Amino acid sequence: MRKFPYFCGKETDTMKILKVPFVENPEETDLDSLVETRGARFLIDTVNWPDKFQYAPIAGGSILRTPDSFIVDFRVSGLDLRVQNLEDNGSQWEDSCVEMFVQSPSGTDYFNFEINPLGKILSAAGPDRHQRVKRSLEELSEIIRIHSVTSNKPINYEGGIHSWRVTLCIPLELLGIDPENVPCEIRANFYKCGDLTAHPHFVTWSPVETPNPDFHRPEFFGKLILK
Repeated sequence: MRKFPYFCGKETDTMKILKVPFVENPEETDLDSLVETRGARFLIDTVNWPDKFQYAPIAGGSILRTPDSFIVDFRVSGLDLRVQNLEDNGSQWEDSCVEMFVQSPSGTDYFNFEINPLGKILSAAGPDRHQRVKRSLEELSEIIRIHSVTSNKPINYEGGIHSWRVTLCIPLELLGIDPENVPCEIRANFYKCGDLTAHPHFVTWSPVETPNPDFHRPEFFGKLILK
C-alpha cells in the first residue's frame, strides 16, 4: 500500500492513533460479533473546554475496514435524548449526535458524517467549515445504518439516562478512498455532541486545542492506521 500525502499540520504530542483492523470476508459472521470481536475500540472522552462544557456522556465505539467499506459502531449512554431531525442532511449536530470526520488522502478536503440516534446523517465535503458542499441524498443512501432508536416522530427527553447505538457501513469512496489503492494511514476524529440538548456537550476522541468548541479543525485530527 502506498502512503499518501495529507494536510494535517504537525503531529502533536496529544494526537491519538488507532490501528483499524482489516476483515477480508465480513459476511462470514454476524455484524454484532464482527464489531465486538474484530473492531478496534475507541473512546470519545476528551473534554477540551471544561470551563464552559463539563458534561461528557459515556461514548465510544469500534471501527474496522472491509475491502470496500468502513464499519463504525457508535455506542452512547448519557443524559437526554433529542431527535428533531428526521431526514438526512438536517441539523443533526443539534440532536443527540455522534460524528466522524475524515480527511481525504489527497489532503484537500475532509468529510463530516454527523449521525443522530435514528441514523439520520448530515455529510458534506470541503477544505474548511465555510466552504462545504453537502453530499447528495443518493450518495447518503449508500451508507447502511442500523440504529437502536426507532421513531417516526420527534423525540426530546430532558434528563434521565438513555443508551443508544448506531452502526454505519460507509463505502470507502465516500471517504475519498480508492478501494484499489488504500493509503497506509488517514487523519480522522470522532466526536460526541448535542448542541440543543438539555445538557450541551462537545467531546472528542483526539484532543482539539482551540479556545471554543470547533470540530472543523483537521489540524487536530488523530491518525487511523489502515492495516
